[in-house]
Amino acid sequence: MKFIKFFIVIFISLITPIKADLNKNLINQFKEGGKLIFIRHAYAPGSGDPANFNLNDCSTQRNLSDEGRNQAKLIGEFFIKNKIEIDKVLSSEWCRCKETAKIAFKNFSTNNFLNSFYSLKYAENKDKQVKALNNYIKNFESKKNLILVTHYVLISEVLNYGPSSGEIVVSDKNLNIIDTIEINY
Repeated sequence: MKFIKFFIVIFISLITPIKADLNKNLINQFKEGGKLIFIRHAYAPGSGDPANFNLNDCSTQRNLSDEGRNQAKLIGEFFIKNKIEIDKVLSSEWCRCKETAKIAFKNFSTNNFLNSFYSLKYAENKDKQVKALNNYIKNFESKKNLILVTHYVLISEVLNYGPSSGEIVVSDKNLNIIDTIEINY
């Protein structure tokens, strides 16, 4: 048993500096600016939306839990602590995304190209949304970073990556993933 504990301690001591170096490299990437920072909304229990879903009524939607609100707060603190410059924050029109953006960043605006197309009700919007997002990204010029608070389905579609709730996925303008950061609640 002591032998196993010894290897666990050695393993942890070896990977911790590596992760710290990766984070330092990522922070340096942020400081260069011009990065796309996709954030899947913070933790909202369940999946999809209820049958009575109404975009204009948060009480009909799947919303952040207390854990999700704490996670959103931690996301905002990550950006403040690391002095990451932000050009603007855009959010999906879904309440769980807007609440994540509001708690984490205070100021944001919504854009429907970040909306979910998970349900059949919105699936037909997928191609139009992805095209609009790509056009927006193509025209985005800034020395700061762009935050996009959105959903699993959109991130999966454009980056070919399945993020966890509250996960930060950093890419360049060509939608090449640079790194990811999981913020646990």
